[in-house]
Amino acid sequence: MSVLSDLLADRCQLDMAAVDHLQVLLVEWQILADLSFADLLLFVRHELPGGKPGYLCVGQMRPYTAQTIYTEDLVGQVFPLTDRPMVGRAFAERRVIRDADPDWSTGVPVREEAIPVRYSGGMAAREGEGEIVAVVTREANVSTARSPSELELTYLQSAGELAQMLVEGTFPYRGETAEERELSPRVGDGIMRLDARGVVMYASPNAISAYRRLGSLDSLTAQNIDDFDLASDDLAEALIEGVPTISEVENQGAVVLRRLLPLIGRGQVIGGLILVREVTELRRQERALRLKDATIREIHHRVKNNLQTVASLLRLQGRRLNSGEAREALAESVRRISSIALVHETLSQESRQRVSFDKIASRIVTCSVTGS
Repeated sequence: MSVLSDLLADRCQLDMAAVDHLQVLLVEWQILADLSFADLLLFVRHELPGGKPGYLCVGQMRPYTAQTIYTEDLVGQVFPLTDRPMVGRAFAERRVIRDADPDWSTGVPVREEAIPVRYSGGMAAREGEGEIVAVVTREANVSTARSPSELELTYLQSAGELAQMLVEGTFPYRGETAEERELSPRVGDGIMRLDARGVVMYASPNAISAYRRLGSLDSLTAQNIDDFDLASDDLAEALIEGVPTISEVENQGAVVLRRLLPLIGRGQVIGGLILVREVTELRRQERALRLKDATIREIHHRVKNNLQTVASLLRLQGRRLNSGEAREALAESVRRISSIALVHETLSQESRQRVSFDKIASRIVTCSVTGS
């Protein structure tokens, strides 16, 4: 079991469906932390010693885009209601609670938001139904506050919309595989903000550079993705349907990985984010490794065939001998060569560097008994 499952199984009363929903959130919420320039903490209701109500921290995420507030891990710690009043308000009022004034209890001015996490087993979440199973706090250090750039404003606006999707139950996204989430580009790799029609409202410098490698020389801003993305059909369809998608586009020797995240408000698609990462060198290395692997397999296969040819020649030679001792010596050599051939055959069929000795030994014994 994961750390979250262990914590919730031991200390809370959430059903497994809600636990799975929180597990997906923990996989997905790095993007929310990065867009918010803030630390994220995940709280669930918990009973303190003596039967008093409180909260248990079951998740923590630090941003890549800002300095963290918490140098120590808070996962597993319990808090009384008085220590986290905004969490209690978010549970009770089922809406985002914002702190009017910064909190200085950590030694730096921290602006906090408490975001209720809604879970519904079906599409009812789009209509604002479902249970509030947890609360996420966004805690940002505002000591270095300054006039934000267009990039930072885009980040913060997108973070606010993802936070509202948490409240409505449409984030984290459903239906994606763990592999797709793992391969997803990060916010810092490159990001584009789209409106509901697929028109680019903002593109970060890294995103622009990635599409330059694909041959798109015009400005991306104010263009529809159909105008510059050579494989935009999947992106446009995903944006219309309000579902995430991840895919690659290749042109002029360059490969770009992009992931579309639809932004949904009150059941309607209001825009989208495209995370972009150039993976040309990575794909080149993967292709080289596949070619090398295929070459090694072919070598093993040919060695096996050559050994079998040698074994066949020894069998023919053995049939011409009159001496039983000589025939037995050749037969022993045939068995040994066949064993070596069997090892090479196994290595040519499996991509792993190690194979089970028991598997090889049992096949050798079987072949020896049957004489094949």
